[in-house]
Amino acid sequence: MRITKDLVAASATPLVLGILSEGENYGYAILKQVDDLSGGQLEWTEGLLYPLLHRLERLGHVESFWVTPPGGRRRKYYRITEQGRAELAEQRRQWATVVDALRGVWSAAQTITPITPAWEAGR
Repeated sequence: MRITKDLVAASATPLVLGILSEGENYGYAILKQVDDLSGGQLEWTEGLLYPLLHRLERLGHVESFWVTPPGGRRRKYYRITEQGRAELAEQRRQWATVVDALRGVWSAAQTITPITPAWEAGR
């Protein structure tokens, strides 16, 4: 299954904020976690993630810092801010509304019996 770009883009902010709410992380690890969480269905690239992280940082939702582990390579880590936690809570409310509406439409569609137009009923 291929997830459309529009849906990937719409879900990117709450996914990143949700991942960072569990603890600070660096870019490649975030990409890996998105892949794991989606069972490989969400195909994120660095070209999607890093501009998003930079935008979230400009908005004050995340902050970044550099870490160089002993004998390792320097990595830029990101962590969610209090403002980011508030935004994540708002995103959760919005997504819950969307999901509830979709469930309502889809369950209603399963119980509706199609009506045959009168001009086709005599065929």
